[in-house]
Amino acid sequence: MKEFKVIESKENSLIKLINGLQNSAKKRKENSSFVLEGLRICKDAYENDVVFEGLVVSNSAFEKLYDDICLLAEKSENCYKIPDNLFKKISDTTTPQGIIAIAKAIVFKKDAIDKKGRYIALENIQDPSNLGAVARTAEALGVSGIIVSDNGCDPYSPKSLRASMGTLLRMPVFTLADFSKEIAGLGLKTYACVVDTDAQNFGDIKFSDGSVLIIGNEANGITDETKSVSDMKITIPMKGNAESLNAAVAASIAMWEMMK
Repeated sequence: MKEFKVIESKENSLIKLINGLQNSAKKRKENSSFVLEGLRICKDAYENDVVFEGLVVSNSAFEKLYDDICLLAEKSENCYKIPDNLFKKISDTTTPQGIIAIAKAIVFKKDAIDKKGRYIALENIQDPSNLGAVARTAEALGVSGIIVSDNGCDPYSPKSLRASMGTLLRMPVFTLADFSKEIAGLGLKTYACVVDTDAQNFGDIKFSDGSVLIIGNEANGITDETKSVSDMKITIPMKGNAESLNAAVAASIAMWEMMK
């Protein structure tokens, strides 16, 4: 059993770091790490070989979940035990389980994208719930991976990870800094999902290997720059007075059509 160092002060540098990682994408980028909170997602990360820089547990969790904590400690470079009231100050949940892992950033380079794969790309998606929902559907349907723009919501924020139920730890996630330029250079056939009247009906498309579906921002859709470099504009036909679909719903329908 690894030694668990005791921390009791909220001024401790590790406590401040965890608060920063919980609340700031900038801090996560600067430190090349992110936070996992809760037994289920920490065990999911453990099983998927995510590296833990630190494991922080509350005093009560250490007693209640001793066997699980011992397991997680095997993959952690450092282990800490803190009072329950201090744990509440670094928790992102209303009823914390008392387990937090600081994980090393997961980086997938775009040259690892399979030229014969089928991908979903999200441009400027802002809602972590939408990202999480898309990720769960993508995994269920067998999509090869997820591509996101750098200025969208952070896939490794606490909200995104919770919404994905751990999927974002199991699927490859590729981040593009210059989305329009880089999506066009991946060697995949690009399908821009839009509501434009000149777009082709989804039902008429026969998707092949080496494809990527692009879903745009919740309010503004796909940028004009990305539309201009896409191979094809496609649309989901809608009846009634509906003008558009929720981004996660549109992505789910689109992925189903691509993968069926």
